[in-house]
Amino acid sequence: MYNLKLMKFTIHSDIRKAETLPASFYRDQDVFDAIKERIFLKSWQWIGHENLVSLSQTVHPFILLESYLTEPLLLTKDANDSISCLTNVCTHRGNLVALNGGKSKNLTCMYHGRRFSLDGTFMSMPEFEEAQDFPRPCDNLHSFPLEKWGPFLFVGLNPVFDFKQVIERMNERIGFLPLDEFSLNNALSKDYLVHAHWALYCDNYLEGFHVPFVHAGLNEVLDYGSYTTEVYDHCTLQIGYTNEATEIFDLPEGHPDYGKNVGAYYYWVFPNMMFNFYPWGLSINIVKPISLNKTKISFISYVYDQSKLDKGAGSSLEKVEREDEFVVENVQNGVNSSFYKSGRFSPTREKGVHHFHRLLARFLNE
Repeated sequence: MYNLKLMKFTIHSDIRKAETLPASFYRDQDVFDAIKERIFLKSWQWIGHENLVSLSQTVHPFILLESYLTEPLLLTKDANDSISCLTNVCTHRGNLVALNGGKSKNLTCMYHGRRFSLDGTFMSMPEFEEAQDFPRPCDNLHSFPLEKWGPFLFVGLNPVFDFKQVIERMNERIGFLPLDEFSLNNALSKDYLVHAHWALYCDNYLEGFHVPFVHAGLNEVLDYGSYTTEVYDHCTLQIGYTNEATEIFDLPEGHPDYGKNVGAYYYWVFPNMMFNFYPWGLSINIVKPISLNKTKISFISYVYDQSKLDKGAGSSLEKVEREDEFVVENVQNGVNSSFYKSGRFSPTREKGVHHFHRLLARFLNE
């Protein structure tokens, strides 16, 4: 069990006075373990596209954040096309209920035959006729809050904020895009292993400050002087403007950025999801903690306009990723130094990192 005495972090609300999280945050195993319960269990996570259960009476078992949360979950669609996200753990003896995806009219545990409907409601159980006060509500499979954004699904295990508010914020800028017409591109989707703390990867993502120093190619496309960050309750938006008017969004009249050359919208959602919109489509990055200094980054790409691939701010994503990995892994080595304690924030360029650190401190302290 982690040591509660180590959990108190303070980030000043005024970025001009604030210091970053201390190096111990990234080095301490107790803190890393506490983050699981206090942050990841209380926030929202990416599941995937709704076509995981494209047909009626279909089930799709999956593991949420394997090697960290490692939570067995089950996506189901019943005869009325209602989608549920359930625990995939039988309420009898803890066996996994569904081992394979596919068509199914109900859920039957292969261990002792306990049956559930596709919304998780207990149906029957052999040899329990003499059991008293049975069944009870706890004999149903636990159902988790599920949110849908276009065709994309998200689950909250025990969420403390409303994901609809996050969706509303993102739709303010990208709501004009037909997400249902975006197609998964497996060639552009892959996993990367980064030898660094997961939060260091997020720190790096949340500021464009490093772009001129780390990403020479990207810096040629983006107008660094106009790069902006907007901070919301549980998400941030970085807007990449460009002087290359050919690779920009075709924004409708009335849009907040109408008349501007926008090459990219970078959304980060607390604690570990990134939605990068380019004129060609969407690159989703899910940051998955594995251990104190090892993180998997899953890139999932959905293409809308094939003709705009490999152009503008949305080109050479693997090159940009490798450049980010290089610097983040160097930071990992640096925060292990006995002589680095914490740093300061650039008031103009690191608003997103400051917001992230304040959220981490708040959730851990609660």
